[in-house]
Amino acid sequence: MKRLFDILVAVLGLALTLPLLFTACVLIWLQDFASPFYIAPRVGQNGKTFKMIKLRSMILKADKLGISSTSASDRRITPIGKAIRSYKLDEIPQLWNVLVGEMSLVGPRPNVQHKGVELYTEVEQRLLSVKPGITDLASIVFSDEGEILKNSRDPDLDYNQLIRPWKSRLGLLYVENSSLALDIKLIFLTILAVISREKALTGVQNILNELGADERIKRVAKRQERLTPFPPPGAETIVMAR
Repeated sequence: MKRLFDILVAVLGLALTLPLLFTACVLIWLQDFASPFYIAPRVGQNGKTFKMIKLRSMILKADKLGISSTSASDRRITPIGKAIRSYKLDEIPQLWNVLVGEMSLVGPRPNVQHKGVELYTEVEQRLLSVKPGITDLASIVFSDEGEILKNSRDPDLDYNQLIRPWKSRLGLLYVENSSLALDIKLIFLTILAVISREKALTGVQNILNELGADERIKRVAKRQERLTPFPPPGAETIVMAR
């Protein structure tokens, strides 16, 4: 049922957003007369690498500069790129990845290999047991990831210390409780987040309560407190031992 749902929604989504995608592609191309698409290798289910498609929001060859995480103040982001990222329009082409079976509508976000999956703990490896998704709990909770990393001297380090620990925990919570009903709720909240992030976060809290999530996760997911460094899932015992 999940696969059938993914296919139907992906086809409908691509059909409905085609005019918007075409307009965005033209505007991106007019910036530098280069491809409006960014095709990036990502690690998918069972560790298999696939090519994820996004609308290009950065300058050409931005990924060659050695930085994996992106902050809101990242100079690699183009003026048009800022607009499409703010409304998550750059993610729409991933509906094609869903259609061909490389991704799902809902699932842990796909990660890069270098400074990404290669850093996973044994517990985090479970994130690769399902297809990666366009959205999930963490996508809503950390939809302001760029702002969190804004003006960071080391975005990759801050991402791994501040965001990854909770992003992985939220992803694992989805893996352990995935269902079509949960997918529908998360798709709705993802759309709602564009209109009202506060209401979307309230919806996430309701889901976390239903799933019996850890109190620490629920507290962080409210996004009312300042994020502080924390070990990723599976590394807590190592930290305590030290």
